[in-house]
Amino acid sequence: MNNNNSDSSHGATPPLLLILTGLAALAGLGLALFALIAPVGVWTGWWDFRQGFSILRSAQPFVLWITLGCAAVTVLVLVLGRQRAAAATGRLATVTALATLAAGIAWYVPQSYLPGQGADIPPIHDISTDIVDPPQFVDVLPLRGDNSNPTVYGTGNPNMTPEEHAERQRAAYPDLTTRTYDDPATAVFERALAAVDTLGWELVAQDPSAGRIEATDTTFWFRFKDDVVIRIVQTPTGAVVDARSTSRVGLSDVGKNAERLRAFFNEI
Repeated sequence: MNNNNSDSSHGATPPLLLILTGLAALAGLGLALFALIAPVGVWTGWWDFRQGFSILRSAQPFVLWITLGCAAVTVLVLVLGRQRAAAATGRLATVTALATLAAGIAWYVPQSYLPGQGADIPPIHDISTDIVDPPQFVDVLPLRGDNSNPTVYGTGNPNMTPEEHAERQRAAYPDLTTRTYDDPATAVFERALAAVDTLGWELVAQDPSAGRIEATDTTFWFRFKDDVVIRIVQTPTGAVVDARSTSRVGLSDVGKNAERLRAFFNEI
């Protein structure tokens, strides 16, 4: 009887571990729900994307510390739980690990909308490989609606002239220029269509005779829609390809349109 009582006492879960697990679950999962509220409000029309970003920013000072705190509690639960041979150690560690994961996601989401460390991202959202004669949107225009950014290159920021826009793009993304290919335009057109499909963009229109492809890319979290137009021209020696990507809303794209064009050219 004494031995049984001793084993039962030895297997009990220390109250401290229960308290720490509860706090970690509350903080980590609560933070994840808070981060989810921001885009859900945008999806449902409760508020616009600016308010959504404001909600994420309000949590940013605490996110990293909560994530690290949940991770520390997970380690503590495993160490103390095994030392005490607590019966619920595995379950508690699972809860705190999930809380850590949830907090980490809440940290990652807003970070994914920020430029890389040390990056000099200009406040523009319309990127074209040809800044003198940019490819023009045609079929995508009715989809953009009346409240979207203008599609005239360089006019999206009221505090910046088209010339300043072009200069800032050239300085920030010198690699995004017109590309030439030795293959016929028809072959390059097919490769461009395949790239649109591979990248998961929604194909809006394709006009082989005009050498024009239009598509829309929807971002994962806030469901922003950015439009792309690709222009392919036959030359005596092959094909010339220009591409343009522009955001429907917002002044700065934090470099996303440039990343999109790089991904496209990498595919073709």
